[in-house]
Amino acid sequence: MSFCNVSFKRSVLGLVCVIVLLIGFAKPVYALPQGNAIKDPKALLRYALPIDNSDIRQVQSSLEDIATQLRANRRWGAVTSDLKRADRILLTQSDKILASVVDDRKSEAEQLIEQLKTGVAELTELTTTKDKNAVLEKRAELLDKVGAIEEAMVTGFPYEVPEEYSNLPQLKGRATIEAKTSKGNLTIVVDGFSAPVTAGNFVDLVQRGFYNGLPFTRAEDSYVLQIGDPPGKEVGFIDPKTNQYRAIPLEVLVKGDKVPTYGITLEDAGRYLDPPVLPFSAYGALALARPDIDPNGGSSQFFFFLFEPELTPAGANLLDGRYSIFGFVTEGADVLEQLKAGDTIDSMKVVDGLENLVEPKGA
Repeated sequence: MSFCNVSFKRSVLGLVCVIVLLIGFAKPVYALPQGNAIKDPKALLRYALPIDNSDIRQVQSSLEDIATQLRANRRWGAVTSDLKRADRILLTQSDKILASVVDDRKSEAEQLIEQLKTGVAELTELTTTKDKNAVLEKRAELLDKVGAIEEAMVTGFPYEVPEEYSNLPQLKGRATIEAKTSKGNLTIVVDGFSAPVTAGNFVDLVQRGFYNGLPFTRAEDSYVLQIGDPPGKEVGFIDPKTNQYRAIPLEVLVKGDKVPTYGITLEDAGRYLDPPVLPFSAYGALALARPDIDPNGGSSQFFFFLFEPELTPAGANLLDGRYSIFGFVTEGADVLEQLKAGDTIDSMKVVDGLENLVEPKGA
C-alpha cells in the first residue's frame, strides 16, 4: 500500500490524493451516490444483521435519526416525532416483532420490548429538558436493546460460502475482540455475516497470537493505521501446515445481494455505484490490506480507516468496494486516535463468538 507524501491538512483534495495513492487508483472517478452516510459503527453493525422484520427496523431507524436531528441545529420537534413513531410501533406491533425472534429467545425479547416501551417514554420526558448529551446517552442505551432483539432474530448463517474457499477459516456469525495496545484498549466487532472468509482469517490469526507484540505503521496524513507483518519475517501469514502464504480473496457484500462478491473490486465488476453493507463511513472501520494490483493478495495485514467526516463527502468514499471491511472498533475510538507508528498491539483475545469460527476443511 502506498501513501501520499504531500501535506494537505484540511483539504478534500488532500484526502482524495491519499486515497488515490493508497489504492493505486488509475481509472476515471465516476459520479458517486450522495446521501447521509451512517457514521456510527454500532448502527452499521445493526443494519448489517441478516434479518427481515420491518417493524423493528423502523424502531431502530427512528432512534438512529435522533442523532441526525440533534446535529442539525437541535431539531427537538423532529426528535419528538421520531419517539412517537417508535412508541406507536412498540405498542401496536410487538407481536409482529416477536414473531421473527427464534423460539429460545422469545422470553428475552419480550422483556427487552417492555424495557424499550418504558425507555421511550423516559426519553420522551427527557427531551423536555433539551439536554443533548443526556438524550444521546439514553438513546444509545435503547439502541443497544434494539440490537439485542435484532440479534435474537438471526436464525443461522444466511448463505453458502463458495466451496473454493473451504480451505480457509470462516466466521459464520460475529465475534468480539479485545485488543490491548501500548496506548490503551480497543473493542472490535468483526462481522462474518458480511465477510466470512476475511473475518474468519482475522479471528484465526488472533487465536494464534499472531498480532501480539506487532508494531503499527502509519504514513503521515494518510488516515490509515496499519499492522500485520512481523518485522524481519515473511510478508503475510505462512500457514505452518502447508508452508504456504495464506491468500485471502477480496470479499464485499453489496446491499441487496444474498452473497458477497469475491475476487474483484466493485468498480471492475461494473458496480461502482452499488453500496456495500459495511462501508468506509465510520471511524475505526477495519479492513484487510492487500497489494495494489492483486485483489486476492491479502493475508495478515489489516488497517483501521481513520475517517474524517469533514473531509470525506457523505456516501462518496473511494475505498468502498475496493477493500474488504470486516468489522469496526466499537469502543476505544479515543485510544485509536492516539496510536502512532511504532506503537504496538500487546495482545488480542476473542472474548465472544469464538464458537462461530469454522476451521478449514481437512484441518
